[in-house]
Amino acid sequence: MVILNRVSKTFGKIKALDEVTFQVNEGELFGVIGPDGAGKTTLFRILATLLLPTEGHATIKKHDVVQDFGVLRKITGYMPGQFSLYPDLTVEENLEFYARVFRTRVEDNYSLIRDIFTYLEPFRKRRAGNLSGGMKQKLALSCALIHRPEILLLDEPTTGVDPVSRAEFWGLLHNLQKQGLTILVSTPYMDEAAHCNRIALLRQGRILGVNTPKGLQEEYSLHLWGLKGERPALLLPLLRQLPAEFRVYAAGQEVRVACRERNGIEKIKALLETSEKWDHIQISLVQPDVEDCFIALMQENNELQYK
Repeated sequence: MVILNRVSKTFGKIKALDEVTFQVNEGELFGVIGPDGAGKTTLFRILATLLLPTEGHATIKKHDVVQDFGVLRKITGYMPGQFSLYPDLTVEENLEFYARVFRTRVEDNYSLIRDIFTYLEPFRKRRAGNLSGGMKQKLALSCALIHRPEILLLDEPTTGVDPVSRAEFWGLLHNLQKQGLTILVSTPYMDEAAHCNRIALLRQGRILGVNTPKGLQEEYSLHLWGLKGERPALLLPLLRQLPAEFRVYAAGQEVRVACRERNGIEKIKALLETSEKWDHIQISLVQPDVEDCFIALMQENNELQYK
């Protein structure tokens, strides 16, 4: 359905994408996950035929994103990260405008956006600029769907949205997937990986790994401990005194330590015993989540670069 083969993009001396390669299957909900500056928006703008790749090529349903941009704009729905609808038009007027752009009518494809418009119905006469963040995202999604595309490209659709609206939005995406839509979505939130069939982890323009969320966790080859104490900010620099084979980082209200050897716990305890301040630390062996997998792949990639 979507195939990227060594896609690179440079802006002057900056390489925003570096030989990105992956494939999205038809009917899949595929996530591109990475921090700000990873290259997610550049990648999505290339797929939306708004940017030209510097190297490599990409196709959507066998249509090249450079040569067949006219065809792709008819079969693709694109929702950029920044709200880009007309703030002075009402909810209804925005929908009608985008339907006319694609030479269709709102009522012709209303069945596709019915579940979404349930949330928007009370605000149909309100100007888009006066909507809440969550409602703006739902309106933008409706406008991206109003011409009934075959694939949906969503660039960080839940950034800056409250947790309840985020959950509602992902519920809407799952309903759209059930209707046969292929969805490619980017997000900086690692916890949203669980909503995707497969994910690509992106950092500094490079793909670190592509797998299902469960597959990434199963590939995790380190032993991982979580440490909790009253002062995690002070605990972190202490644990960074461990030997180089230990990986130490903050994760919420705890500090996580990873290493390849299971008996690494003995070195952790020995370090803590050197200070009387840390005699009430809770240590537990934890199962890695997607963020732990991302950090492990990132550090492995750094090690390979410097070898």
